[in-house]
Amino acid sequence: MNQFQYLADELEALVFEWEGKFKNLSENQIGILKNIQNRTIKHIVGHMIDSASNNTHRIIHLQYSESPLEFPNYATYGNNDRWIAIQNYENENWENMIALWKYIHLHLTHVIKNINPAKLDNEWMADKYEKVSLKKMVEDFPRHFKLHISEIEKLLKI
Repeated sequence: MNQFQYLADELEALVFEWEGKFKNLSENQIGILKNIQNRTIKHIVGHMIDSASNNTHRIIHLQYSESPLEFPNYATYGNNDRWIAIQNYENENWENMIALWKYIHLHLTHVIKNINPAKLDNEWMADKYEKVSLKKMVEDFPRHFKLHISEIEKLLKI
């Protein structure tokens, strides 16, 4: 069994649980309610899509590139908000977003299950003076995922 199987299983369960919840939300719930960062649920889900995409790329690069890997950290310096704006998640079709959110996270869990254990100590330059190992990055992803699910729960008051 892959050492990250438990993590992948946990993420998959959350994805299937929240796919159903997302499908039952109204336009007002997804587009009007805003968190302290002024993000709607559509913005948060879009950010989660971007995060899964970027993490997938980093995981792959970290398994064949020289360590430490220099790969842009899309989330620093407010760039994650630029990604949200440039992709215009606010006006994206909600059903398409749900499907993309679901499948990009399921693909990420597949990638996580197939990491070469010999590469877990390879590092990514997350910032000028911050290196993060592949192992630590993968282990931290569920925390980030749950943080955004928690933001959505607060907006929905559930």
